[in-house]
Amino acid sequence: MPAASKPAERDATYLTRHLHKSLAVIIALLLAAGGAARLLNASPPLPWIVAVLLMLVVASVESVQALARRKAGVDVLALLTMAGALLLEQYLAGAVIAFMFASGRALEEYSSGRAQQALSALLARSPRVAHRRVRSGIEEIAAEQVRIGDQLIVKSGEAVPVDGLLLSATAELDESAVTGESLSRRRMRGDQLMSGVINAGGPLDLQALKTAQESTYAGIVRMVTEAQAAKAPFTRLADRYALWFIPAALLVAGLAWAISGDVLRALAVLVVATPCPLILAAPVAIIASISLAARRGILIKNGAALEQLANAKNLVFDKTGTLTTGRQQLVGIETPPGFHPDEVLRLAASLDQVSQHNTAQSLVAEARRRDLVLSIPEQAQETPGEGLRGQVGGKSVAVGSLTLVLNGAAIDHWSETRLRYMALRGLSGAFVAIDGQMAGVLLLADQIRLDTPRALRELHRAGVERTVMLSGDRQDVAETVALALGFDAVLAERSPADKVAAVKAECESGTTAMVGDGINDAPALAAADVGIAMGARGAGASAEAADVVLLVDRLDRLPEGLHISRRGRQIALQSVMAGMGLSALAMLIAALGYLPPVIGALVQEGIDVAVIFNALRALRPPAQHRSAAVMPVELADRLRLQHSELQPVLDRLEQACNTLNGGLHLSATNEINAVSRVIRDELLPHEREDEEQLYPTLAAMVRGFDPMGAMSHTHREIFRLARRFEQLADDLAGVQPDELQLQELRRLLFSLIAIVRLHFAQEEELYFTLSDSQS
Repeated sequence: MPAASKPAERDATYLTRHLHKSLAVIIALLLAAGGAARLLNASPPLPWIVAVLLMLVVASVESVQALARRKAGVDVLALLTMAGALLLEQYLAGAVIAFMFASGRALEEYSSGRAQQALSALLARSPRVAHRRVRSGIEEIAAEQVRIGDQLIVKSGEAVPVDGLLLSATAELDESAVTGESLSRRRMRGDQLMSGVINAGGPLDLQALKTAQESTYAGIVRMVTEAQAAKAPFTRLADRYALWFIPAALLVAGLAWAISGDVLRALAVLVVATPCPLILAAPVAIIASISLAARRGILIKNGAALEQLANAKNLVFDKTGTLTTGRQQLVGIETPPGFHPDEVLRLAASLDQVSQHNTAQSLVAEARRRDLVLSIPEQAQETPGEGLRGQVGGKSVAVGSLTLVLNGAAIDHWSETRLRYMALRGLSGAFVAIDGQMAGVLLLADQIRLDTPRALRELHRAGVERTVMLSGDRQDVAETVALALGFDAVLAERSPADKVAAVKAECESGTTAMVGDGINDAPALAAADVGIAMGARGAGASAEAADVVLLVDRLDRLPEGLHISRRGRQIALQSVMAGMGLSALAMLIAALGYLPPVIGALVQEGIDVAVIFNALRALRPPAQHRSAAVMPVELADRLRLQHSELQPVLDRLEQACNTLNGGLHLSATNEINAVSRVIRDELLPHEREDEEQLYPTLAAMVRGFDPMGAMSHTHREIFRLARRFEQLADDLAGVQPDELQLQELRRLLFSLIAIVRLHFAQEEELYFTLSDSQS
């Protein structure tokens, strides 16, 4: 639609809505005035006649407009009933019908407005102005005039106009309009802010990374506009239904007249024959469901997508960025002599602040967690898929692939050794060069999302029959993840073209949804019956190709969206079946002569009101997804931080395994004793505190009989393994261990590391579930 026509269409919609409200009031007054005239023995009661004529004119215009748009024009029935009432001198019945027609249209506008409230709110909050820093001070400009690199200031209560880099030390932001999260979030210097979020704190400084047209909120506005304009198959069915309903209603009315010889019976049949339950209830329920989903950060672009999602039987997931965080965690820093690991990370993260790549953002977050002071980069240039170059604090820095960092130079022995080490451990890495010299490699590993296991269990519980994991990774890596999460099938080493073929194959066996993240997933999303994109970022290709976009980067919103869509479709069908059944019953009663036209109009209005308000139930969240979080988000974050602080302990145990794997040597005894102290003084106190203080509190939150029993059992196994290691270490005090003893010590350490990591994952998932916080 041309931009110039949009304000005119909005004005027309506004006038139409108020026209129906005004008509309902005017006709109600005429109806009352006609009653007063009848009491005064006025004949005929002119106010009733005026009411019918007024509504006849409006209904005639709307019917002609509907027929011009090739719609069924069910208002023809209302025209016939009002015209018939005038011809038969049933002025009261005609006036009542006119009032019911006008009030029904007003009710339709009201219910549609309520149903689209969340979508309209998203559009209303679209950023319109920006404040740009210039030499002379600050100038106010339209958001569309912002250019990449502009220095902006966002005042308190204003919307962030474009996607940008936060330059202020901290910022307090209300992101509810984009993500559906009600709590404000604190952002730190160097974080990337999405357009459309509201500044809930003091003024903040921002560097524009995108134009307004390319930013997050502009993409959301495009998708919301599409959601408002599109029609669901259920709604299109209503239009087709009216094509045969009108002749059927006329036939029943004609038979009632022919058999009884009473023309008023025919009039009464037409009065109750309007198919409002299907024409109104189905669209209201579908739009209400889309609106509810939008409030929860789930943007369903149109009614067809909602119905396809409700019917989904197969779910195909891309692995990276969907099942995993896509933001690889730093697990180690390797540096050649002359470079300090923290300084390498600081410079790399400083440069990565201007990149939107997930790995770059993970490095920035890790640098902040270590309290490293980041600098604002200059002359940054990003090569997609390779990395960045730029100036940081007067130094030339390159971070990314080995090819980019070497810049044409031959690979050195240090880098070649690190590549082999990364391949053996299944790690990826970002190489770093400083002033043309190889400075190190940042070792990275992707992490499964905290909400992934729960989301998959909930999807199966909701009726999804088959789950498939798609990945470009090696078969062994993909199978390990798939088995851990309980997928029905895994397809590894797939190119983007292979993913499209796999999705099409799944579609042949049933309605299939594809969940993905990233540009390379866009073709597969488009190939699926319903494409679902994770964590929309403006006009990203995956978000544009998808039918459903999870605006908040959480996989557990997917089963919630599935429940909302299925419930909305069920309510629409329920409203239609109940309403049409009641209308058919009313037509039969009217045909038999037991329902006069005036009473018939009241009955039909009652049916309309009942089915519309039933359809509006779709605005309420499903019972199983109403918020039941009981743990404060801050507490959950603190508990997870404790696990993060224990990561060096696990790294130390893994280092000991490697050391003891070297065979018999003089330092083995010292290493065993050192590891025993680490377990006793650092690991076990944390586990005992959890068992004695935290678990009783969590048990009250989870409820049920012994809800923490399985977690406590894991604690006991940790204590047992730790005690066994300590006993062996004591037995070897001052004695050189033999190969069998070293083998047993390594076995205990490997077992302890594995169970502690699993235990941490279980606890973190529980904290996430209880707090309902964002990962």
